[in-house]
This record gives sequence, structure tokens and C-alpha cells, in this order.
Amino acid sequence: MDDLTKQMLIEKNENIIGMVIERAKRDFPEDIAIIGLTGSFSTGDFHEKSDLDLIIINNTDRGWGMSRCFILGDVGYDLYCTPWETRIEDEANLENTMVAHLVDLQILYCAKPEYMEKFNSYKQRALDALAKPIGSECIGRAKKYIDLAKQEYANALLSDDLGTVRYASGEVLYNLINALTHLNNTYLKRGIKRYLEETKEYRYLPENYESNYMGVIHAKTADEIRSASYRLLKGVVDLYQRMEKEFSVQPIPTYDNLRGTYEELWCNCRNKMIESAELNDKSYAFHAAIGAQNFLDEMTKAIGTRRFELMPYFDADHLYLFKDKFLQAMDEYLDEYNKVGRKVERYDSFEQLYDEYMKIQNV
Repeated sequence: MDDLTKQMLIEKNENIIGMVIERAKRDFPEDIAIIGLTGSFSTGDFHEKSDLDLIIINNTDRGWGMSRCFILGDVGYDLYCTPWETRIEDEANLENTMVAHLVDLQILYCAKPEYMEKFNSYKQRALDALAKPIGSECIGRAKKYIDLAKQEYANALLSDDLGTVRYASGEVLYNLINALTHLNNTYLKRGIKRYLEETKEYRYLPENYESNYMGVIHAKTADEIRSASYRLLKGVVDLYQRMEKEFSVQPIPTYDNLRGTYEELWCNCRNKMIESAELNDKSYAFHAAIGAQNFLDEMTKAIGTRRFELMPYFDADHLYLFKDKFLQAMDEYLDEYNKVGRKVERYDSFEQLYDEYMKIQNV
């Protein structure tokens, strides 16, 4: 872009900014709090056809009257409002992909000093979160996007339509970009044309990230698209699992947090497992097995009990063997109680239960 074209583009944008601020002052003095600049004109990464990215923070629903989409010359513009309680709140909590709209916003207009204080409090919250060391919080945010990527990968598997499969792969890629951003506890600072450029510089990346990233884009057939999406998804999932073990604080079973868990396992799973095996009811046994595995997984995640693997041993033609494997797992779970000195809450008669239960004092 030559200097003259660049200067003309800057002047056009300055005129639009002036127009928007003038209307805010004239028609929405109580409804519009802040107007700021973001996007390519903020970073200097613009071209001749770049639009103008303005963030207009509105105090009231009336402020939505500032919103407008239009085409000037051959460039489209979208002036939209951003409420405090939704987008700004989510950006402050790093729950929105557009964190840069908060953290890097260039303020062009502020109606009142208290609005700037409010804006800075939101911005500081985001900066504080970004300043934290990598740990459970950012890894937890990454999981949300990994789960979304898995859903889109399932959509790619379930369709025979090339366009649908390719679109799903794009959603897989986009969500994994955001997952990696959170795994590195940072945010996307530039637009979509810099996604690969930005993310490939992250410290924590899966193996062959760039080639797998581009593999999704280069894939031609539906099978190639699915395979490329799988490789990228698998790489990010493996990275997530390694980082979760390394950086997340792992819970430890204690006397207090184990309380009632063995009894709950007995209540919800044991008799179902035994009965389904005795009845040779394969459907009943399968769902009981799923429930038991889910409970044991939850305990591992929530309180740090050892990992129990039941499902590799499920065999619909040998339910008694699986029942025995489950009962063995229950005995091993009981060892968690023994390690911390907790006794199973068990009674031989209702009278014993009544006497003990009625001793409990409300706190």
C-alpha cells in the first residue's frame, strides 16, 4: 500500500470515528459509556480493504441504537454495541475469545470518568488472570474448547456431505486454536489471518502442530479431512492430558473428603452389579457398569482416589467375571478408607442406625 492510499484510508476512518462519537454525544449521552478502537487499525496490520473495528460499550438497551451496518465505497462496516454484563464480563473472565477487545482497546471516547474506572476494573481482572502461572484455571478453560472440538469432529464423522465435513473441520480447528491459547494462558492478539503465526510461537504445542494445522486446510476428500482433523485433535488432547497432570493441583484423599464415598458406591452400584449378573441381563449389567465407572472416575478427579479401570473387563458373555472384577475394585477402594483411618458407616440394626443418626447436631 502506497503512502497516499494509506493516508486516505486513515482520514476516512478518522471521519467515521468522529461521526460515531458525535452521534453518541448528541443522541446517547447516558446510553453509551465508551468507544474504543481494536482490530487491524489498532495493531497497524491493515490493508486497503480493512474495515474499522470499533467497540461501543453501551449502558442501556437504548444504546443499541448506535449499531449500524453499512458499505462505504467498497468496504463494509459493522458498528455494534458491547454490553458490560455479557461480552465485557466474559472477556474479563477470559471466557470470550475476544479478550483483546478489552485488554488492548484504544479508548477514543469516554462519557464519564466513572465509566473509565469501571472499564479498567474489568481490564485489570483479565490482566490478573493472564498473569497467573499455568495451572488448573487455564487448563480448565482449555477443556471447554477441546470438548467443543470433539463435538465438531463427531459431526465430521457423521456426515457424508463434503461441505458439512469441511465446515466441521474448520470448527475443530478454531476450537483447538482457542484451547491452545488457554493452555498457554494467553489470548489472541490479532485477527484470523495471524492465527497460525501467533499460535505456532506458543511455548506449549502438540507435536507437528503446524503441519497438522495446515493438513486440515489442504485436505481434499471427506476421509482426508477427517484424518487431518483427528491428527490435530489427538495432538491437542494428548498435550492437554500431559499438562493437566503436570500443572493442575491434584487432589489427595483425606479422612474428610472420602466420607460417604464407599457407602455411595455400595448404594448406587454394588447390588445392581450383582443382580444383573445373576439375571444374566446384559443391558442392565452394561448400564450398571457404566454408572460404576463414571462414579469411580468422578472420585479420582474430585478427591484423588486411584484410577480404576472397569470397562476393559466388561464382557456381555461373562457377566459373573465382570461382577467379580467390580467387587475387587470395591475392596481396593476400601483401602483408601483404611489408609486415612476412616471406618465404613455400617449398622446391623435399625436401632443402631437410629441412635447414631439422631446424635447428629445441626451445624
